[in-house]
Amino acid sequence: MSVTSSALASQLAPTSSLAGAYARIRQASLALCDGLAPEDMVLQSMPSASPLKWHLAHTSWFFENFILATDAQHRPLRDGWNFLFNSYYQSVGPMHARAARGLLSRPTVADVLDYRRDVDAAMRERLERGVSVELAALVRLGLEHEQQHQELMLMDLLHLFSLNPLEPAYRPATARTPQPARTPGWHRGREGIVMIGHDGEGFAFDNESPRHRVLLQPHRIANRMVTNGEFREFIRDGGYRRPTLWLSDGWAKACAEAWQHPPYWSDDLDSEFTLAGRVALDPAAPVCPISYFEADAYARWAGARLPTEAEWEDMAARLPDRHGNFVESGALRPLAADIGTSDLPQQMYGDAWEWTSSAYSAYPGYRPDDGAIGEYNGKFMSGQLVLRGGACITPAAHVRASYRNFFYPADRWQFAGFRLGQDA
Repeated sequence: MSVTSSALASQLAPTSSLAGAYARIRQASLALCDGLAPEDMVLQSMPSASPLKWHLAHTSWFFENFILATDAQHRPLRDGWNFLFNSYYQSVGPMHARAARGLLSRPTVADVLDYRRDVDAAMRERLERGVSVELAALVRLGLEHEQQHQELMLMDLLHLFSLNPLEPAYRPATARTPQPARTPGWHRGREGIVMIGHDGEGFAFDNESPRHRVLLQPHRIANRMVTNGEFREFIRDGGYRRPTLWLSDGWAKACAEAWQHPPYWSDDLDSEFTLAGRVALDPAAPVCPISYFEADAYARWAGARLPTEAEWEDMAARLPDRHGNFVESGALRPLAADIGTSDLPQQMYGDAWEWTSSAYSAYPGYRPDDGAIGEYNGKFMSGQLVLRGGACITPAAHVRASYRNFFYPADRWQFAGFRLGQDA
């Protein structure tokens, strides 16, 4: 069946803004590597992390495999790289072991940067020819996926640099005027039946849908995140030595790994290692990064609990904007909440991802996408917990009230903190 040119045009998505977003987001990944040496980009500090070189290659692999390869004339740009830079897409094919990504001295960083240029050139040509609405949606998914990896690049680099006895700085610290912590307080949440989940406007991952009803019991949510100073009091009061505060799995993990404080803090609790190197601990800034187990133990110590994801989303969705400390601020670490006169909840967006008490599971009526893209989120809905709100290393346009991040409860290298909730 033939298709007229006018009919074909009606099936194509506008690509000018998409091409602009593609160029901007791809360049942002490279900008994160400014000032780094190749040696910084090839090391893997632990199985959960990846070399920056791998992130740069994998995000390019995503566009080649899910966009460029839809063209019947496309041929792989690099032989054997499908195996090296596939992450977890079993339906695409076999993959190199995740824990061994740091053993790949070849391809070199220069080879990977050449690959990125080739992918970008092919993508520019593809977008200029026009893409279907369905393919445009995959391009957008690829861009959101790349922004997730931009966060991972900074998380992984911080962990890597923290293991170096020289404690190198990634970027110099931005001058900040110290300020006291905002007075703690509570905001009464709504109760009754409310709607949560993506409302259909703009981009969202499949795990944010369908929008559905939940029942909220009477509750309150803290007006800001828990601070370093408050968490230090928990430590000094024996928080890491009192098993009655901890979930059993958390206590076992803390004992097995000898946890005594958040991972980048000094033993004297006066400084922390950051992307700006070692700096004095800011008692008014949010504590970050910590595991769910540590956040939950603190909440018990404080006579409170962690919010559910529905409580968090309902509160955040009613804020007038998504203002926060994101990667664009250049701070690259959580900052103290504003002590101004606003009576709105502070730090709901940016600074640090916030642990909730909610298991990462499917919403009622959820169906993963067909094909390999269906492996993106759904297959990880086991044993993980939901985090909300974004962090100081998150691009501002990447978050929304319905965004569901997820990690295992013992993970403590990602930029995660928390705020308290309580029954009302």
